[in-house]
Amino acid sequence: QVQLAESGGGLVQPGGSLRLSCAASGSIFNIDYWGWYRQAPGQQRELVAAFTSGTSTNYADFAEGRFILSRDNAANTVYLQMNSLKPEDTAVYYCKLTMRRLDYWGKGTLVTVSS
Repeated sequence: QVQLAESGGGLVQPGGSLRLSCAASGSIFNIDYWGWYRQAPGQQRELVAAFTSGTSTNYADFAEGRFILSRDNAANTVYLQMNSLKPEDTAVYYCKLTMRRLDYWGKGTLVTVSS
């Protein structure tokens, strides 16, 4: 069993920054995919950024140049550094991990960008 715990969300002013963390616990090995999605009120869940295989990354267009994905393999943690945040970045951010063709999701962390 794999558990994902997100943290780092909160209220930030436009132009500010936040760093989200996703810590994985349980039997972790041969990770195929690990990244972040978000879901705004009334919207579908969408990809933000993810490690697709090894160190390859995939960023959504809105994340390119503002968000940075990184990972600490020893700590089984992936991070999302979000800079130059905009009100439209307000959403619940979810961590997703795929291992052995199984998808695991965290419960999400709320990011609110507002003045």
